[in-house]
Amino acid sequence: MSPVPRAPRALARTSAGSRLLALAAAWVLTRAVMLWLLAHNTLRPLGRGAVAREVWLLYQDWSQVLAHGAFPAHDTLWQYPPGAALVLLSPVLVPGLTYFQAFVALALAADAVIALALARAGTRDGRSLRGAAYWVLGLPLLQHIPLARYDVQVTACAVLALLALPRRPRTGGSLAALGALAKVWPVLVLLGTARGRATRSAWTAAALTAAAGGGMLALLFRNPLSFARQQGGRGVQIESFGGTVLALATHAGWPGSVHYRYGSLEFTGPHVQTVAHLALALSAAAFALLVWWRLRARRWTPATPCDAALTAVLLFTVTSRVISPQYMIWLLGLAAVCLASRHTSQRPVAVLVALASLVSAIAYPGLYGQVAGCTWVGCALMLARNGLLAAAAVISFARLRRATHLEVSDAQPAPAGHRLPHGTMSPS
Repeated sequence: MSPVPRAPRALARTSAGSRLLALAAAWVLTRAVMLWLLAHNTLRPLGRGAVAREVWLLYQDWSQVLAHGAFPAHDTLWQYPPGAALVLLSPVLVPGLTYFQAFVALALAADAVIALALARAGTRDGRSLRGAAYWVLGLPLLQHIPLARYDVQVTACAVLALLALPRRPRTGGSLAALGALAKVWPVLVLLGTARGRATRSAWTAAALTAAAGGGMLALLFRNPLSFARQQGGRGVQIESFGGTVLALATHAGWPGSVHYRYGSLEFTGPHVQTVAHLALALSAAAFALLVWWRLRARRWTPATPCDAALTAVLLFTVTSRVISPQYMIWLLGLAAVCLASRHTSQRPVAVLVALASLVSAIAYPGLYGQVAGCTWVGCALMLARNGLLAAAAVISFARLRRATHLEVSDAQPAPAGHRLPHGTMSPS
């Protein structure tokens, strides 16, 4: 056979290899910049050390309590599910490094795993390297924050779960459960699994993994559910949607003020509890909306699980009483998985998430004093960030619904003798 037809394949392999090398170089360069920012985080524009302090002061202290077989039950700052114990203890097991150095090294390792998984997935048929590029270039928008929080490790579980679901739903379900044991939100990545065997396998594996992992943690540590009390006591954080409303209300004469409570700056004063209860009601409404979508969906594409995961986490983020900067790490990871599929409906949403991440990094840590002081600058930053997130959530749900709710008249008829899977329609 003539070698001519093979030339395009060789060219494609060369082109893919060049893109992977470029991605690797970009990862090394951007992570070096993030490390430099972390090393100089005591500078005023970088937060005067507030970002790194969470690790060497708070996480390290908790690790010492956890090492004695108990959760910090009486610490109001402890608001994390039991699986967080394993993440916070893991730096202790790294030889030759301080706790802080080991924590950062493990965060970088999780970051690299995400980039590698997205790059590997992006070389398959129907996939794209855009997801890997988005993660590599998008995470640095948050400056050094990802290296000083354990959200990258949790996001790695969610990303790997979504990438595994199409071929290995049990593995995907187990990974989602492991992430949920450390921070609850990764369980949402199972929302978009196709009806039938895939859903049964993934959800059963997730339930068994969560039960086994939760049981093991309950045996190893005392007070495993102590986090729920602290989490339930949280109020309206200044960066949430409710916080933005209250910040604007201070300019209209509202007498409330900002205080440090439960590990963050929250509003206190008249009607704050009403705003908090409204946020909880909106979260319940978001859950009902997602259940309605799940029941009405008629068409699944290869991108539906990751698209649904991004939609779900966006809806719960915008209705949360707390929208900390590290929440953007979750959204960047899920948007990256969406972009790794050529079938995704979430490309405009990924752009909005990246813009919101950029604004969030401007607000924290550099101008956090403006946000806490409810100045016009601080209000403008939160209006911009939260407005972008609100737009992303609305567009995300609308595009997910449009991609999965086809009317019979809109679908092409299936070929004669071809049976479609239950709950699906032929693609339009």
